Amino acid sequence: MSIEIKRSVKPVDYNDAIKILEKRLEDVKNNNEKELIWFLEHNEIYTAGTSFNKSDILDKSINIVRATRGGKITCHSPGQLVCYLVLDLTKRNKDIRKFIIALENSVIDTLKEFNILSKSDRKNIGIWINHHNEYKKIAAIGIKVKKWITYHGFSVNIDNDLDFFKKIIPCGIKDHKVIKLEEISNIKLDDFIKVLERKLIKNLDVSNYF
Repeated sequence: MSIEIKRSVKPVDYNDAIKILEKRLEDVKNNNEKELIWFLEHNEIYTAGTSFNKSDILDKSINIVRATRGGKITCHSPGQLVCYLVLDLTKRNKDIRKFIIALENSVIDTLKEFNILSKSDRKNIGIWINHHNEYKKIAAIGIKVKKWITYHGFSVNIDNDLDFFKKIIPCGIKDHKVIKLEEISNIKLDDFIKVLERKLIKNLDVSNYF
């Protein structure tokens, strides 16, 4: 069965998106629907993964949505690219680590195509850029695997308002700041998505399923 690649132009409500992902997961498991790669944005929302710590909230007035994904606390807002994936790992050797590495490499390869060097970090999950001799996080990864079907995914800061992150300790990492692509380049969101889509298809080995 082929893979659907979807792009939502207007911000999608977070809870609505998760309901769509969960339904797609069941449909993929039962071979009733295509796998999915979905590019979208959310309005401002703070989500906390399964390893969330309350001490990571700096502004107690914000509303936190508990997420089923792995990871800690993060913020989504317009200008941040979110990529959700519903993929069947039984078609990909049931290798979760390889799947995460493929996501990391897809972001790294995309940035490299725009002449921006970045790297992954086994200790601090995500994608990091050396900016003025300080490593800053540009992409966060948080996935969930249910019955060998993946959902949730990753986010990349493009031109979002980073002030939202000041209300939390993003991903529980105190010693490093976040960064957005706009601070280093004038790459547009649509141009970034075009390259990222190509890299995902290559690194996730999904081309055989179109």
